[in-house]
Amino acid sequence: MNVDHEVKLLVEEIQRLGQMNANGQMSVKFGVLFSDDRCANIFEALVGTLKAAKKRKVVSYEGELLLQGVHDNVEIILLQA
Repeated sequence: MNVDHEVKLLVEEIQRLGQMNANGQMSVKFGVLFSDDRCANIFEALVGTLKAAKKRKVVSYEGELLLQGVHDNVEIILLQA
């Protein structure tokens, strides 16, 4: 899969799993994305896809690298659908 396609799939999964935050933006916790079976089957490297999406300003989250367990409560905010 190419990166643009994976970013598009990530947007779809955030929309599926996420909820609207106080600012009216769709957001999901990293732990929810990471532990979802469908996401596990789609994304070979979820963290890499998240980094690519952040670089393209599709999503926003605190920090550079997200790790399972440590960053499960980090909100990933969808900036553009």
